[in-house]
Amino acid sequence: MSSIKHQILMLMIGSLVVLATTLIFVLGWHLKLRAVDAAIVKAETDLATCMEIIRLKNPGPWHVKGGLLYKGEAQISHQTELVDYLAELTGDTVTLFLGDTRVATTVRNIHGERAIGTKVSDAVAQTVLKNGQVYLGEANVVGEHYQTAYEPIRDSNGDIIGIFYVGISRSYTQAFIVNSLILLAVIGLGATLIVALLTWFFIQKVIINPLRDITLGTRNVATGHATGKVDVTGPKEIGDLALAFNQMVERLGDIADEMSKVSMHRDLPIEKETSSSQKIEEAEESMTEVQKNNNFNFSQQVLPKGLNELTLKQILSFLCETNEPVSAEIVAEGVNLTRVTVRRYLEFLEQGRVVTSELKYGTVGRPVKLFHPVLNLSIKDFE
Repeated sequence: MSSIKHQILMLMIGSLVVLATTLIFVLGWHLKLRAVDAAIVKAETDLATCMEIIRLKNPGPWHVKGGLLYKGEAQISHQTELVDYLAELTGDTVTLFLGDTRVATTVRNIHGERAIGTKVSDAVAQTVLKNGQVYLGEANVVGEHYQTAYEPIRDSNGDIIGIFYVGISRSYTQAFIVNSLILLAVIGLGATLIVALLTWFFIQKVIINPLRDITLGTRNVATGHATGKVDVTGPKEIGDLALAFNQMVERLGDIADEMSKVSMHRDLPIEKETSSSQKIEEAEESMTEVQKNNNFNFSQQVLPKGLNELTLKQILSFLCETNEPVSAEIVAEGVNLTRVTVRRYLEFLEQGRVVTSELKYGTVGRPVKLFHPVLNLSIKDFE
């Protein structure tokens, strides 16, 4: 079974891929419509521009002479200079018709030859030649679809004698759409990779690492190894899990302490038990002396949950015997308890002003908190 990290990452990447695919499809459809509209607008603009250039280059009316199309004195039929010039200027295909027949064009047939003598489509002929209107839109031009603009050519009497055409190949608009979608896909892929990396690091730091620390701590407890609290940061759920784990460790430590005391009581020789009882009694006497001087009476105090009076007396006895500031780690080693458990007792004693604490700063690392009794007690106080 894959880890939660991989599952979350795959879910995130899958969502991004679905989102990117949908976005590309929608934008592709939108670009297609926009590209067609842009091509028609360009064709219409180029039609007007080219017609104005023809008027300026060849003044005079359109007319037919000898079955050929003329503009002023210039013969248009079977001449390529004018249409090639306009095609180079605009990037479009350009054609001049006499009636419905091409007499000068840049459009080529499947053999690569100029399509002279071919006919205009019926739809265009109906709109331009018969109705006298400008045709804008897609049209079949020698077997290929173009976005086109057709305008009727009129002689000096206003009669329609031909057609002027400019067109933009569908392949041009398709190439524009494909290039735009490729660019969009590259940008989307880059954004997906960036989001995936950021998600990976976020999951690793905020979820996976804290869960791993808690897992390692749980394994230590399960295998019988001593362990302390886990210090993790993360979302509320991770924090709640860490708090529950720390509470479990503290409770297990307390249970282990009680079991250790019971076992020691059972196994120690009678004289050692007597010595231990005497020592506890002496610790009680010393604690009574401390209480008198600090106005703290254990009999009147309710110990917090998880603390017991026997362990409390044992820790205070160690502090009085040591008679110097010591850390919680040293106390834990001296009384054979866990550091977490000892720290709870020391904090309770500090709150009751039986012991005080100070911070010792070293050259590196965090400062160490040292505890010592309020009174300058020694072993003689127990004798």
